Order: sequence, then structure tokens, then C-alpha cells
Amino acid sequence: MPELLARIARLAFSKGAAFCYAVTVGVSGQLAYNYLQPRDPVQLGAKTVVAGQVSRKNYDTWAWIALAGLVLLGVSVVATAAAPLVIDLYGRRLTPEDAHVATLFAFWCLPQIFFYGLYTMLGQVLTARNSFGPMMWAPVLNNLVAIATGLVFIGVYTVDELDPSSLPTGAIALLGAGTTLGVALQALVLVPVLRRRGFGWRPRFDFRGFGLGKARDLAKWTLLFVLVNQLAYIVIVNLALRADVEATAVFSYGVGYAAYANAYLIFILPHSIITVSVMTGLLPRLSGQAADGDLSAVRASLSEAWRLTGVGIVLAAAALVALGPNLTGVLFAGTSTEGAHYIGLVTAAFALGLPAFSAQYIALRGFYAFEDTRTPFVLQVAIAATNVLLALVAYAVLPLRWRMVGVALAYALTYLVGLALSTSVLRRRTGGLDGHNVVRHYVRLLAAAVPAGLLGWLVAWLVGQWLGKDMVGSAVALAAGGLVLLLGYVAAARALHVRELTDLLARLGIRSRDSRPGPQARA
Repeated sequence: MPELLARIARLAFSKGAAFCYAVTVGVSGQLAYNYLQPRDPVQLGAKTVVAGQVSRKNYDTWAWIALAGLVLLGVSVVATAAAPLVIDLYGRRLTPEDAHVATLFAFWCLPQIFFYGLYTMLGQVLTARNSFGPMMWAPVLNNLVAIATGLVFIGVYTVDELDPSSLPTGAIALLGAGTTLGVALQALVLVPVLRRRGFGWRPRFDFRGFGLGKARDLAKWTLLFVLVNQLAYIVIVNLALRADVEATAVFSYGVGYAAYANAYLIFILPHSIITVSVMTGLLPRLSGQAADGDLSAVRASLSEAWRLTGVGIVLAAAALVALGPNLTGVLFAGTSTEGAHYIGLVTAAFALGLPAFSAQYIALRGFYAFEDTRTPFVLQVAIAATNVLLALVAYAVLPLRWRMVGVALAYALTYLVGLALSTSVLRRRTGGLDGHNVVRHYVRLLAAAVPAGLLGWLVAWLVGQWLGKDMVGSAVALAAGGLVLLLGYVAAARALHVRELTDLLARLGIRSRDSRPGPQARA
């Protein structure tokens, strides 16, 4: 949630300038590291090497950190120097004025590559030592800085709403430096935490004889994985920018990149809170089981992850599909009502694929547990190609207003295909998967979610008819529909004997009444 608030604060100042800033930060995040959906080579390499295997195979952790840090620094310098080329690749539809402002932002934001990578490496060292909390709260500090930066900007600067070129250089520096400062603090705050965990400062630069060749091989395929993702992302961004250009004289609100990016940010929140959190704790255990050759334990851990995360993810998907426009009507109340609700439609389209997206994420961690990054790369080629193909078809056949909704739906369908491919390959690697129990579990969850979602949508619709679609009406509709949906889902899940519901609440620190020990147990 802090990340979403940060995004809203960043975009509050001006439509045109915010658009350039959103493109730049989005590109920087894709190139550097997106904590809510890890795709970066450093993250994937670190999760595989540090969290899974360093402590087990006598790798020299400081040598690995030093080497990766040098690579990150080099990449950051090259990317920053190539900022005009980066913006040109992702923003071919930008006007020269917009491209200039976006490029200035890029010079400030692309150094985040280094700090995001540093955060990931240090965080995974903590994870390998069974310290999971710091990676969860460190991004909160980042987003608090970003929110403060946005609020300072709003209080100090005034710009032409539709003319990014009116944004002063000092304003660009404030926003860019504030964003990068937040990322730097997110990484550096882990240093004293590591020291308290007994991990002293002993950097070393003699890289031979410490098993780093294995890490290099893993990173090679992961870099290619990221490259494939970026090629697909370039296509999507340019489709979205094209929609923005075509919609300028037709709609008074955005139906392109900003709507797509904000909807994606909402879509990814449940995944980051539930799936990433659960897998952060399970991955070291899963990697240890794979290293020991205990395939039955690997299968059991994957099954546990799918079933446990499914409880919350299916609920979140139902809520976003049923109540997406109401949610965005509240979050983006500063924009037009039509624009806010359009973001909700794109969010709902994304959310249809949320369970598959989450399950695919877990499947990939199964490969990483076996120190296999080549297979995920091959799978990602097929997934990225499917995404681009479906997005192009949706963009070509749908009316302008519905094009980015269709592109979001293409993303959802893509991960259904990706999940089918990934699990079929993983099944051969692990000697089978607990497919029968997992599928039956998700069928029960859908049986609980669909009627609950329909009932929640109906209540929200009735409230909207009564109070309207402005911020107040959206807030009341969201609260009423969300409460009905939540109660209906929990009641149905319990009636269907979904025991993982209680397990998930326990892992998130919420104990249901049924799970509390009785007087005899407490005695």
C-alpha cells in the first residue's frame, strides 16, 4: 500500500509532467528491480544463489556481493549514460518535449539499478539467515520518502497541467533525487541490520576459487530472461503510448500508459503481500530440499505454497474484478470520475489472471530451487511471445476505449498459458506434482469466490446507483461491497472445509476464533 500511495503522490502534480515521470520511473523500475514482482537478474540470482545455496555450498558470500556490486555499478553507469536511448526505445510516441522531460528524469532515476540490486543482495543474505522481516519493512521507508517528495513538490511548484516542458529543472531534480534517495535508503538501512546479525563488513575482490562460476552461469540465463521481458514490455509501452496519442482528441481522460501502469500496480499488490511473503519464507527450505534430492519434500512444499497463497489470491482477484472501479474511484479521486473508473476496468481485466500469475511465480521458484535458470528463460520466451501476440490482437480488434483493457486481459490469459507450460515441465523435474489436491483446492476456492464476488458487485452497484460514482459514492460502495464479499467468501470457504484459510491467517498474524486454543489448551 505505501507503494501505491507513493505513486499517487508522485502523479498528483500535473497531467503532462506526471505522464513523463510515470514513463521514466516505470522504465527505470523495469530495468532495475520491481520489488512487487521480482524479474531482475540480481533478484533472481540472489534468491537462487544466496537464499538457497550459499550457506550450503561454501560460497564466499562477500566475494559474490562484491562481484555483483561491481557489475551492478557498471550497468547503472551505462544505463544512465544511455538514458536518451532508453527513453527512445520505450517512448517512441512521446513528443520531443515529453521525451526531453522523460530523459531528464531518467538521468536521475536510472542509478536506482545499483541500489535496488544492493537491497536485493543484502536482503537475501538476511533471508538465508532466516531473517525475513527487514526485506518487508525496508520498502516502506522508500515509499515514505517518495510520498514526502511528492508532497513537497505539490507545495512548492506550480506547472502548466498539460505542458511538461513548463516543469522547472529544479522540480525535476527534486522528484528524481527524492525517488532515488528513497531507493538508496531502502538498501542502506539493511547494513546495520546485517551487522546486528553478526555479518561483518569484509568485502573481498579475489573472485577465484569460491564457486562464483556457478553463480555466473545462473546469472547468464537470468539476464536473458530479463531481456526477453524487456522486449515484450517495449511493445506494450508503445501500444499504450499510441493509445494515449489517439485518445487525445477523443476522451478527456487517459486510456493508455498511465491507466495501464496504475492498474498493474494495484493488480500486483496482493501478489506481493501474499505470494512473495510466503515464498520468501519457503524458498530457503525448498532450496535445501532440492539440494538434498528430496523430491517428495519439494512436491509437498510446492503444494503447500500453491494452496496457502491461493486462499488470499483468489479472494483478492474476486475483489478486484467485482470492485475494481469502486477502488480506483477512491484511490484516484483527484482525476476525473471517468478516468478513475477506467483504471478500475483495466485492473479488473488484470485480476482475472491473478491466481495464474501467482501460481506461475511459485512454479518458477521450483526451478530456481534446483539452480535451474535456463528452463525459466525458455519458458519466458514462450510467455513473452504469447503476451505480445495477444496484446497486438486485442489492440487491433477492440475500440479505442477498450484497447488497454484488452491488453490487460491478454496479460491475464498469457499467464494461464504460462502456468500450464511451467507446471508440465516442472512435473517432469520433480517426478510429479500434487496436482489433484491443488486443482481440487482451487475449484473449492472459485466456488466460494464467484458467488461472493457477484453478491459484492451487486451491493456495490446498488450503492453506486443511490450515491453516484464520485469519491463518496465509490468509497461507500467499496466498503459495503467489500464487506459482503469478504464475509461471503470466508463463510463459503469454511463451509467447503478450506483449512488453508486458517493457516494463511495464522501466517499473516491473524488468528481466527476457531484457531484459538481453548481453556484446557491454555492451562
